Amino acid sequence: MTKTDTITRRKVSKVMHEFKEGDLKSSSGARVRSRKQAIAIALSEARDAGGRVPAPPKKASRKAS
Repeated sequence: MTKTDTITRRKVSKVMHEFKEGDLKSSSGARVRSRKQAIAIALSEARDAGGRVPAPPKKASRKAS
């Protein structure tokens, strides 16, 4: 498991606080209701800010028979 840095911890903490208060909004402007979506937004913002964050999961490719 990779370690995160202070940029990532602060971003995740800020976004999760907004989520718990009910102030977190998605890019479309709708209120975020899912905890998983809130975590995804937090990690995305941390990546944009230059934080050390694990890479997003790769989508499984289908095997051709």
